[in-house]
Amino acid sequence: MARRPNGACGRPLWILVAAVFVFCPLAYFALYVSFRRPEDGLSASADDDAGLTWRGVQRGEDCCSGQEHLELWGNAVKWGADFKLNSSAECCRACKAMCGSGGPCRCNSWVFCGDKGRCGEKFGECWLKKQDDVLFPSLHESGEKVMWTSGLIHGKGEGIVGLETKYGTIRIKLFPDCAPHSVALIRELLGLRHCLGCQIYRAESRGQSWDSAGNHISHASFGPPHALIQGTLEAEGFTFSKLPLESSHTIRRGSIAWVDSGPEFFISLANHIEWKRSYTAFGTVFPEDMNIVEEIADLETKSDVWNNITVLVLERPIDLNLKRITK
Repeated sequence: MARRPNGACGRPLWILVAAVFVFCPLAYFALYVSFRRPEDGLSASADDDAGLTWRGVQRGEDCCSGQEHLELWGNAVKWGADFKLNSSAECCRACKAMCGSGGPCRCNSWVFCGDKGRCGEKFGECWLKKQDDVLFPSLHESGEKVMWTSGLIHGKGEGIVGLETKYGTIRIKLFPDCAPHSVALIRELLGLRHCLGCQIYRAESRGQSWDSAGNHISHASFGPPHALIQGTLEAEGFTFSKLPLESSHTIRRGSIAWVDSGPEFFISLANHIEWKRSYTAFGTVFPEDMNIVEEIADLETKSDVWNNITVLVLERPIDLNLKRITK
């Protein structure tokens, strides 16, 4: 994934070249490099977000991840002292089971004790809880000394943020069960008064390679153009912590994902099966807002070269603001 020029080159090429035996891996390699900028050292409606078909992953690729060394507070709907399980994933799934399709979840957070040495008689306890505000949950304790692992579940109408642009607001459903660290960082950004420095600077349409539903057209190339818009959430005055690769899944139309470990991100206009599972997708755009993404992708651009790959950058980068969406 390319980054804008800011110094020397990125990752060693031989690691990727070794995998180039057929066309698709070659296409993936080209795309990987094209997202990286040289630098030092390196279908639903807005009223039915439960119908967003991807949930950040393809069907059969469900997520159940949490953050270690974190204890969330909140009203208990099932007491852990009487409810013990074998893993944090089982605890997460027990919470998800209390989410119906008709509204907010009866359980929207879970806390699990999985460190046998430190938990003692609490080992295996799974506390299922209900947050008053699941986007900004009640925190009891965090840090290396904390023996608990906690996670969040966003039900219908919950966990929605917007990227405000002069072309309209792009609404995004966040996936804390797939990318808890990423969603925690978005939460920090929401606490800022402004997102100065946040912008979209790259825009490439679907061209002749993908149809309007994001499906690859038979026998067409995999770009360029690469069917995406790319930008950064590196707000001025905000220290951006590099993120780990979280529950990586196939990038599909509407996916929003980090370039490497952030703060740069991209929104995909197509189903990029050829990219394998190399990026942390932390949310998905509402289908009816993809017209805004398409409009941006069709704006006036100029060619630039990142790591010997030609990309299209906007003549006029677009300023962004991040805000919470409430119904």
